[in-house]
Amino acid sequence: MKYIVVLSDGMAGRPLEELNGKTTLEAADTPVMDRLAKTAEIGTAAMVPSGMAPGSDTANLSVLGYDPDIYYTGRSPLEALSIGVNMEKTDVSFRCNLVTLTEEEPYEDKKILDHSSGEISTKDAGILLDALREGLKKEGYEFFRGTSYRHLLIWKQGQVLDLTPPHDILTKRIGEYLPKDPVLRKMMEKSYDILSGHPINQERCRQGLHPANSAWFWGAGTRPSLTSFYEKTGKRGVMISAVDLLKGLAVGAQMDNVVVEGANGGLHTNYEGKADAAVNALTKDGYDFAYVHVEAPDEMGHQGDTKAKIEAIENVDKRVLGRIVEGMERSGEDFRIMILPDHPTPIEVRTHTGDAVPYLIYDSRETAGGIHTYSERAAADSAFVWPEGYRLMAHFLELD
Repeated sequence: MKYIVVLSDGMAGRPLEELNGKTTLEAADTPVMDRLAKTAEIGTAAMVPSGMAPGSDTANLSVLGYDPDIYYTGRSPLEALSIGVNMEKTDVSFRCNLVTLTEEEPYEDKKILDHSSGEISTKDAGILLDALREGLKKEGYEFFRGTSYRHLLIWKQGQVLDLTPPHDILTKRIGEYLPKDPVLRKMMEKSYDILSGHPINQERCRQGLHPANSAWFWGAGTRPSLTSFYEKTGKRGVMISAVDLLKGLAVGAQMDNVVVEGANGGLHTNYEGKADAAVNALTKDGYDFAYVHVEAPDEMGHQGDTKAKIEAIENVDKRVLGRIVEGMERSGEDFRIMILPDHPTPIEVRTHTGDAVPYLIYDSRETAGGIHTYSERAAADSAFVWPEGYRLMAHFLELD
């Protein structure tokens, strides 16, 4: 038996007036999900424990079967694992986003226009990070390059501070959300001076793109320690994602990462490459479990772009899920596949919420049952409810 999770990040949402009361998932054309639903188990799972911020970090820990109340030590340290940073016990890691701020006002009066700087390329972001590394050089602080707009700052013998994710305060004045720590705040202010006039950003402006004109620190935490996924489940697992957070979770769980060329965490990613990587891992490379993470629905939710989020969900359905199902059926292997988001990213709020998410579990051996559609509403009407979402993985893997 082979097991596949297709994690469609932020896919769930809320009914929208512009869609005649449908969610983006309900409005999307998802023939593969609906075909699988005819013989599938559908229900809801609360992936974000009560009292925790609804982040992809805590939520994906839950999806993988790790109780965030036990294992969570912060978001950025998981990303540090992904890019090979060997954190000491006294180190504190921070996510360093390259964001787009408004330009005219004093720094504290600026607003965040874009948490991802127009999904800036890793190549351009790396050059800008080098400029920050040189311009913000200070003993005890070190920058590390990640992917696209997502980078890392390590503070030696630092403090874990409660900082605000930039995607939670889009279009808001940043002054009240800046770090209270004077060094981090000064770094962020100076980062604007370094980046706003950089040739790369000048060229981006000429092209009508959002400039990556400031660093934004958040997601602080200390070195994590996860139990091996194999020890927990007896399954050899592989992670397929373009996002450092998910790659870091895999490193912490001692799963293997598969790098897919052209996978970038955006709307225009290599969907087919991810699907093929999962099928090959399961049918040719001896893995039992594949976790395929697609970031695009979440990114489009943060952008508040209804049309693009629907497009992202349809891409997941046809170009990832459909291709995986076709490949597994062709192989002759029995398989179970679970499709779900980690958390909702509703269009109207443009950030994550802690609502329970809809899940679908399809088993190639089953020929009856199901409720014929997969959506937030269909899942809410189901008798399958997991108030502790981290327990769903054991159920999916038939370990309970």
